[in-house]
Amino acid sequence: MRPKIFTRRAAALLAALPLAGAAWLATSTSPASATGASTPDAVIGYLHQISGNHTVSGVHNKEPLSNPSQYTAQAHTITGKWPGLWGGELGFTATDIANRQTMVNQAKTEWANGSLVNLTWHMCRPDVATCAFDGGINGSSLSDSDWNQLITGGTALNNAYKAKLDTAVPYFQQLKDAGIPVLFRPLHEMNEGWAWWGGRSGPNGSARLFQITHDYLQSKGLSNIIWVWNVKDSDANGGSGGASGFYPGDNYVDVASLDPWVHGFPTSDWYQAIVNVAHGKPVSLAEVGTVPTPSQLAAQPQWTWFMIWADYITSANSASGLQATFNSARVLSQGQFTVPAGGGTTPPTTPPGGSATGPVTGVGGKCVDVAGASSANGSAVQLYDCNGTTAQSWTVGSDGTVRALGKCLDATGQGTVNGTVLQLWDCNGSGAQQWVAESDGHLKNPQSGRYLDVPGGSTANGTRLQIWDRNTNAWQLWHLPA
Repeated sequence: MRPKIFTRRAAALLAALPLAGAAWLATSTSPASATGASTPDAVIGYLHQISGNHTVSGVHNKEPLSNPSQYTAQAHTITGKWPGLWGGELGFTATDIANRQTMVNQAKTEWANGSLVNLTWHMCRPDVATCAFDGGINGSSLSDSDWNQLITGGTALNNAYKAKLDTAVPYFQQLKDAGIPVLFRPLHEMNEGWAWWGGRSGPNGSARLFQITHDYLQSKGLSNIIWVWNVKDSDANGGSGGASGFYPGDNYVDVASLDPWVHGFPTSDWYQAIVNVAHGKPVSLAEVGTVPTPSQLAAQPQWTWFMIWADYITSANSASGLQATFNSARVLSQGQFTVPAGGGTTPPTTPPGGSATGPVTGVGGKCVDVAGASSANGSAVQLYDCNGTTAQSWTVGSDGTVRALGKCLDATGQGTVNGTVLQLWDCNGSGAQQWVAESDGHLKNPQSGRYLDVPGGSTANGTRLQIWDRNTNAWQLWHLPA
């Protein structure tokens, strides 16, 4: 959590924003189909899939918990998109703790609308029930003796800590019952000492408390938690080289994350440090003030999500900067991806043969679309606003085809030259209908050696798609259904 900076500029911007407020909580809808039940493994697998080529947009919603999506609504007002990750807070004041149910209800709504759910907990010291941020969390360190008691089972402080964890169990259980995996980030920025839980390196330090937290909540049957470990890009405690001293171990971490408050965007050293300590697990930017630019995300492509911290949306960002990132083909917002089901009540959209079905999205957040939803041979394949219709439902098959409306994506006339337009045609096994997805988001037609492309990067509805030489333009990056 960052200090509550609220500048005059931020106040003016906020005053000008027509926020949806409480009415939005019950009425927000997504352009995507509702997300059904899923599992941590399915979400983690999805993060692995997008690592290196796409990043999910996110916004945190801090207190008050009585208005648990106000900053998400601001992001939509500014960018026209609902963020792909909703961040919530478990709270520390008596009023906010009393509104946890409101927050959890919102988490259910956001998940149903197609967003990932992330929870942060600014927990009071274990020896107090509720507290103010300053004095109860920030600047409230434990003595070495108290710390040793805290991490020793059966002691008064250890029991008090577990009792505090117990207060959150019913809310995680509700989310589990609803089939919602939760990206949970406890004891965040643990390599710094601003919070009572942080700044202690080594096996009996902050990492040990993370292990205790993990094991205790697991013992309560909360198998829906995705464990997000987090540090800050601080020069304290060894800087990037000291991050590993706070790592609780691969058995306790599902996602490794960084809060780049010192440098604004991670230095190459910090990026590499997080990638290294993650040991192949997904990595993320758990808190940012200024939104990363598309070029920054391309330079550090393994970040699987970023989460803008609450009021920093307006105090640290321009509208144009937010729009540029949220409209980047690298960035996925609500309606531009679908979390795969994983053993819940909603079956995965995977036909026999290892295929996957859903929208194919590209530049400007637009969808690959069959003009007029026509299944006639020769129907134009174009870019269009995503609308969830069958004209935008593509099956990416293990046979190399990409199909919609019972027909195949086809390079017109078996063409192989730059500018050959794409169409829908009877599936015939020809090279004009073969496509290979590359790890960075490009979609190649091997027969021509050229790639799915939007002419000139136009995001106008009805822009006819073509094949073109491979390049680094955003309009050659595509997100396929999982």
